[in-house]
Amino acid sequence: MNQYKVLRWGDSRLITPSVEVEDPTGATMKKIIDIMWQVMKDYNGVGLAAPQIGINLRLMIFGLEKSDRYPDAEAVEPTVLINPGWEPLSDEIEPGWEGCLSIPDMNGIVPRYRQIRYWGLNERGEKIEREVSDFHARVFQHEYDHLDGILYPMRIEDLADFGFRTELEASGRFGRNEDIPEE
Repeated sequence: MNQYKVLRWGDSRLITPSVEVEDPTGATMKKIIDIMWQVMKDYNGVGLAAPQIGINLRLMIFGLEKSDRYPDAEAVEPTVLINPGWEPLSDEIEPGWEGCLSIPDMNGIVPRYRQIRYWGLNERGEKIEREVSDFHARVFQHEYDHLDGILYPMRIEDLADFGFRTELEASGRFGRNEDIPEE
């Protein structure tokens, strides 16, 4: 396992807004991105923001092919986004279950825009711009929140929709909306 670990809720670095990356194509950035892919793999995640490993930069990664863990999730191309931005494409908000590597074993229902456009730079300094919806849009918004120091429980509208996954499953409540996996 990598020497870096995912910070957990309560660590003040997770609620500190991150700063712009000045040199997106430098050797330091390449090293950080490589570390992040390894950490995401080690923790079996589908996304990771740099602040989650204590690096206060506006950098996120995400991606998912197929997974037994997330059988209903659509594939999301492995993506590096440096200094990202986004906008909703409609007013349609959809509630869905989310989890977070920084808040292990817990899930909550979070409202998110269903369709968005996002942009940023990849590790080669090339601009990426995509219009996405559903799971892909949710993953992006979740990771983007980390860059602003926001964790998903801060967006939950009703704390009755938040708890330990095992307890939510035992009560039959987990999965009543689309089953959204941990980032």
